[in-house]
Amino acid sequence: MTNLPDEEKKTIPPEVVVIGSGPGGYVAAIRAAQYGCRVTVIEREAVGGVCLNWGCIPSKALIYAAGLFDKLQGASEIGIMADNIRLDGEKLQRWKEGVVGRLTGGIRQLFKSHKIDLVSGTANFINDHSVAVKLTDGSHQIVSGTHFIIATGSVPNTLPESLPGFSMDGRTIVESREALSWQSAPKRLGIIGTGVIGLELGTLYARMGSEVTLLEAAPALLPTIEPEIVQALKRSLKKRGIALHLGISLKNAELLNDGESVRVTFKPAPPKEENAPKVAQAKGKAPEKVPESIDLEVDKLIVAVGRHPNTDGLNLEKAGVQLNEKGFIPVDNQLRTNVSHIFAIGDVVAPPLLAHKASKEGQIAAAVIAGHPDVVDYRAMPSAIFCEPEIATVGLTEAEAQEKGYQVKVGKFPFAASGRAQSMDAPEGFVKIVSDAETGVILGGHMIGPDVSELLAELALAIEMGAVADDIALTVHAHPTLPESIMEAAEAVNNLAIHIAPLKAH
Repeated sequence: MTNLPDEEKKTIPPEVVVIGSGPGGYVAAIRAAQYGCRVTVIEREAVGGVCLNWGCIPSKALIYAAGLFDKLQGASEIGIMADNIRLDGEKLQRWKEGVVGRLTGGIRQLFKSHKIDLVSGTANFINDHSVAVKLTDGSHQIVSGTHFIIATGSVPNTLPESLPGFSMDGRTIVESREALSWQSAPKRLGIIGTGVIGLELGTLYARMGSEVTLLEAAPALLPTIEPEIVQALKRSLKKRGIALHLGISLKNAELLNDGESVRVTFKPAPPKEENAPKVAQAKGKAPEKVPESIDLEVDKLIVAVGRHPNTDGLNLEKAGVQLNEKGFIPVDNQLRTNVSHIFAIGDVVAPPLLAHKASKEGQIAAAVIAGHPDVVDYRAMPSAIFCEPEIATVGLTEAEAQEKGYQVKVGKFPFAASGRAQSMDAPEGFVKIVSDAETGVILGGHMIGPDVSELLAELALAIEMGAVADDIALTVHAHPTLPESIMEAAEAVNNLAIHIAPLKAH
């Protein structure tokens, strides 16, 4: 795009140019404008990025609806006779799109109120101070600036081309974006990948009535999460009829019935113990024979095998910006790339790929550009999985704390002992607090259960401010509420929780 017709060479010299308008980019733009910078945002698709349009927001809207539908179907147990409950998929999709539209429209209005210019098109660098933008109408524009913030997010991974039959057709074999637009739940649903997206979509559609099978190549489910939480999740998945296959090897996929369904063939995981046949023989049983392959026929197949940084087509080499071996853009603790006036934030920088991480990085990059001495700090970066039950975590796991040399004290409180959880008919799960035995400082908080994504902020704040477990234990929590479980977990650190039996005699 360096040889543009003269009539199409329109140069706009804003102080800050933000490429991408997702939760990192739009936040960076607004914060930079608040600091008095002149800002231009370049967006090739929809304002709000993947998160607001095809990810975080629409998925949570559908998860809410699925949860409501599921609860109503089981409401007879608590005396609510809701007969003939049904889903109107067309109306549900309209409502979801309305939620998205109001939020993205709000961002556009914020851009106007902060005098932020929005350019709709695809940007690529022509040097370290200018990008060429192919506009949506096919024309071109040059946008120049003194500082750039790259906030282009991530895109879905695909399965290797060596695996036959797994090409996305957008109808039967799909990515998460298409799966959020279905007007009815498939009778049989297969999902490849058990990360955040796979688990959320799996439990979403299971609550809408789908027969769900999860397939995962890795031998473990959520390997970075507290093992106790993973075990609780596995029990919940089994209880809800969701089949889980870990450590599998995909072989091929074949569309059937004129593309109305798909057969997935995979090799199951080998026995966990090498001596399993000997153990079975010792017990007088025949050793379990692992089939060479399993055929799974489903009506829809979602491929959710992670995401990778979205840098293709940016021509970063023209700006001198370097990538690492995994395709991410290395940055310092102020989000500067190796080119000091070009910043990068969000999914293009490094895992974890979280919308709120991108937003915080956007605020920091804008502050640094405006001359404020801000730096990143990921110590209290929260994370939530909106499966059923929800998972929420912040800080160090127990194992991580021990690896860092801490003597650890742990407090744990089950929601089964919570009056509020019981009154909500949601007694699954627990709160776990990891603390430093010497100082009492809270190192991590981990939860699975009802609305734990909403509870997480208290523990994130505790870690951010360097609180000790007693700070939470001594704080009066309203009764009956779910946050009382955090208070009791903090008391359990010192074996003083009221509503559970003591771990040892005093």
